[in-house]
Amino acid sequence: MGELRGTHVPVLLERCLELLAPALDRGDRPTVHVDATLGLGGHAHAVLAAFPLVTLVGLDRDREALAHARARLAGFADRVHLVHAVYDELPEVLDQLELSGVDSVLFDLGVSSLQLDAPERGFAYSRDVALDMRMDQGRGTTAEEIVNGYPPGDLVRVLREYGEERFASRIVSAIVRERQRQPITSSTRLAELVESAVPAATRRTGGNPAKRTFQALRIEVNEELAVLRRALPAALDALHVGGRMVVLSYHSLEDRITKQTLAGRARSTAPVELPVELPGTGPTLRLLGRGAEQAGEAEIAANPRAASVRLRAAEYIGQAAVRSAGTAGRGKGGAARERPHPGRAPHRPDSAASGPSTPDGIAGRRRRHDRGRDEKE
Repeated sequence: MGELRGTHVPVLLERCLELLAPALDRGDRPTVHVDATLGLGGHAHAVLAAFPLVTLVGLDRDREALAHARARLAGFADRVHLVHAVYDELPEVLDQLELSGVDSVLFDLGVSSLQLDAPERGFAYSRDVALDMRMDQGRGTTAEEIVNGYPPGDLVRVLREYGEERFASRIVSAIVRERQRQPITSSTRLAELVESAVPAATRRTGGNPAKRTFQALRIEVNEELAVLRRALPAALDALHVGGRMVVLSYHSLEDRITKQTLAGRARSTAPVELPVELPGTGPTLRLLGRGAEQAGEAEIAANPRAASVRLRAAEYIGQAAVRSAGTAGRGKGGAARERPHPGRAPHRPDSAASGPSTPDGIAGRRRRHDRGRDEKE
């Protein structure tokens, strides 16, 4: 396994524990927590230490990360199940463990400190290493194979969709010219090609011009967005009533998928003209907080990789009974309360989300999404 490189600092750790606590600290029974992106086990260790009755199911596609996490969590071995799996495989993992449901799920998305700080993994553009970028090095297509083998149109699509790169066509033209001369095999050479294709005025601002291209290739290599679209509904379906899910994302594409998935289950799907909300059409989630939360200034100063994080959380409330606007919906004084519009989630204050801000000012901060950063931890 070797020595761990870099420093592992879990992002928004206290806020995650605060949001998960009502689901995990039931008192009357043991609970199950899923860390769907285990990484080096920082969040998982804190959960196990804070909640003595919790059993952890930890998933990761990176075998090296699993080995480090297993060593870190050795003191809780009797309450830990670590599985080599991608997070959209959660239903199969739960079946294998004979678990009918769970009480909480945490997703800490993006590239981990272990992967980012390991030059040989090919995630960074600052060192001359092979273009790999696979989170699971035992399977899948490498970034080198994509750069040298994809048709130009497909490369443009990848850079535009996953990197939101406005100079995608110019960058791909430079890549195609170079690969016709000789294969592109190193991260440094690819970064140089990107820099040469980006206008000089753009290169002077916004950091390294290769960051969007490398983000796009990493997402394509690991099928991250497709996996996330499958994983979030599967995790929500696994929650017991009262269970909670917390998602930490690090670029706008991940956050958009998370927002849409949670919002879709937090509102009614019944036709607005009906006086009764039909069975199966009511909201099944309660959003915990309004919008995405960010790290505070103190945390960002201590851990710069927290600068781009966006946190969203929700609680599974189950299917409500049939409600009528003329009976159950009557408010004070007997007046009928209007059923919420299907495109708008009813407001249900959450004590954790609507209380005072943390010392770092997380809860009340205006949200701004920094798309240029996608590292986690």
